[in-house]
Amino acid sequence: MSDTSTIGWIGLGNMGAPLATRLVKSGYDVTVWNRTASKAQPVADAGASVGGTIRELASRDVVFSMVSTSGDLEQVMLDPDTGLLTGEQVPGVVVDCSTVSVETSQKVREAAEARGTRFFAAPVSGNGKVVAAGKLSVVCSGDQDTFTLVEPMIKSLGRSVTYVGEGESARLVKIYHNLLLGIYTQALAEILVLGEKSGVSREATMDFINNSVMGSLFSNYKTPALVNLDFHPTFTPVLLRKDFDLGLTEARKREVPMPITNLTRDIIESTIGHGYAKDDFATMLLIAAANAGVELASENADVSDGLDPE
Repeated sequence: MSDTSTIGWIGLGNMGAPLATRLVKSGYDVTVWNRTASKAQPVADAGASVGGTIRELASRDVVFSMVSTSGDLEQVMLDPDTGLLTGEQVPGVVVDCSTVSVETSQKVREAAEARGTRFFAAPVSGNGKVVAAGKLSVVCSGDQDTFTLVEPMIKSLGRSVTYVGEGESARLVKIYHNLLLGIYTQALAEILVLGEKSGVSREATMDFINNSVMGSLFSNYKTPALVNLDFHPTFTPVLLRKDFDLGLTEARKREVPMPITNLTRDIIESTIGHGYAKDDFATMLLIAAANAGVELASENADVSDGLDPE
């Protein structure tokens, strides 16, 4: 498809709004819909049109969706009264960028194909600031011909697009990626608390890690949260717990022991139980500190997240 293709976008949360905005700024004709209409205003200010219902998007060439849970995806796609795929008209292609279960993705795929709509999975890795910096990663799966059609659109969302095959392969890769996200965050939390009790500042420890082979884009952009205790939510423990449950379900189906993953899932649960459900999942640091008898304070350090906008 060319940049003259029309696009619909469902879901304008922390990720959906900046992603839809990137499509607008890439020159596409975009119409958006969100359950809370006020959240559409920033995307409208960038040049998007705003639809009053989901089904208004059915006339678009391609409709993207970015929602929080498997249940949300089923609702926006399959609700008999309001769903995108249950009206008189349906779009030619649906690209879903959410992190949902394989079972839900397959259910929506079958419903789409029954109506003659191509369904393509394209879950993403990053947060709103990562999107703004042009450093988002996308993993894709589905029909190869469909990928060829939508690849230019998906490439406008970030810096990396990986096609991993047919069917629901991308769902699995994204879920497994998020398992690593939680495990790595817990490892950082533990060594930072160990350093704290050894008299080493978190700023110094993170500076060394970020400049070593153990550093990463992720460790860099979590540095302000871990050093200055800035837990403004980019991804909550509740959403991370959801992904751990999805991943561990796959592990049980395939009889793959994952002891570290199971333990990390319990720690994420503890984070929620301690009242941090609406904060960033980096609050895992506070649980590690409490377990060690350490009371943390912000270091008020001038540290960068490495995410300068494009």
